[in-house]
Amino acid sequence: MLRSNLTLEEVKPKIKDMVETMFRNVPAGVGKGGKLRLTKEQLKEAIEKGSEWAVENGYGNPEDLKHTESGGRIREADSSKVSDKALSRGSPQLGTLGAGNHFLEVQRVAEIYEPEIAKAWGIDKVDQICFMIHTGSRGFGHQVCSDYLQTLNSKFKDTVSKLPDRDLVYAPAGTPECEDYFKAMACAANFAWANRQIIMHWVRESVTQALGKTEAEVGLELVYDVAHNIGKVEKHVIDGEERTVYMHRKGATRCFGPGHPELSEDYQKTGQPVLVPGDMGTASYVLVGTEEAEKVTFSSICHGAGRVMSRHAALKRFRGETVRQQLAQKGIYAKGASWKGIAEEAPGVYKDIHEVVNVCQKAGISRKIVRLEPVGVMKG
Repeated sequence: MLRSNLTLEEVKPKIKDMVETMFRNVPAGVGKGGKLRLTKEQLKEAIEKGSEWAVENGYGNPEDLKHTESGGRIREADSSKVSDKALSRGSPQLGTLGAGNHFLEVQRVAEIYEPEIAKAWGIDKVDQICFMIHTGSRGFGHQVCSDYLQTLNSKFKDTVSKLPDRDLVYAPAGTPECEDYFKAMACAANFAWANRQIIMHWVRESVTQALGKTEAEVGLELVYDVAHNIGKVEKHVIDGEERTVYMHRKGATRCFGPGHPELSEDYQKTGQPVLVPGDMGTASYVLVGTEEAEKVTFSSICHGAGRVMSRHAALKRFRGETVRQQLAQKGIYAKGASWKGIAEEAPGVYKDIHEVVNVCQKAGISRKIVRLEPVGVMKG
């Protein structure tokens, strides 16, 4: 998520141009290849260094890394643990927006709940314009997972036979398979961070092009980049004892509170920004992590509203063209790589984001800082 110096008043008349420019500059959609042409060795370097690689190659600036989870890099990444098939799938997709629920949104600040924290993050007024990017490791991460599922299903047959679903197979800690899988998964996480960093750079270029302003005037600064659907090595207190564990966050994201040693200096006082997007017709929230979350959920929280309807059911009920018209009536300009993609992501397929976020706040695992509403939407 990026904040800007822009207001709804100056962006609204040019929202179509802005979204269309982003659509031209950021490749999007199923299997879509990007503008980058990397050699195998360049890709290996990128997946070992993550956002650092992107910044070193001119995509963004070093300040971005201070506002990215883990600095945008899991250092245990080892590209030798990744298959050639995964590398070939990932090579054309660095710098691309995925399909499904992946998106790029232009949003307005609709409400500020805790002005002091919001201001520390560069958000200080209603109708201020922000940008949210949701995409990950694309086909590269999918292939890494598929490769190791096959390995684990073969290696740990006794475990698999006792599971309700063979895809629940796991690599026991301390085994070579566990070490290798973690190093490969770290490459996928680094791919995702580099991917978002590159897209963020192109969003900055797109906004300045569409508005005819300089980057300094626009003031697009990264609020935070946080991962979800990820495994990490973390320290947590379990039964009164601090232990180093593999922390899996599937359908979840991190929400560290104030003073956590893994947060950069800019978030030590406030706690970590938590991004919880809703559907493209309603709202998204920026929350802050709490110390209470460590006790309740190992510092984890939902990464979005969550679906109430499958993609198959959504296609039976909604038409992409109609969804786009309905969004336009609400003042939201939407552009998708396909009508099918827009239909699958219709607002009606998601839970009520306001209710979801209120539950998180009442549980004490986060606090609401800002509510954002969409103005322009780009779907993969």
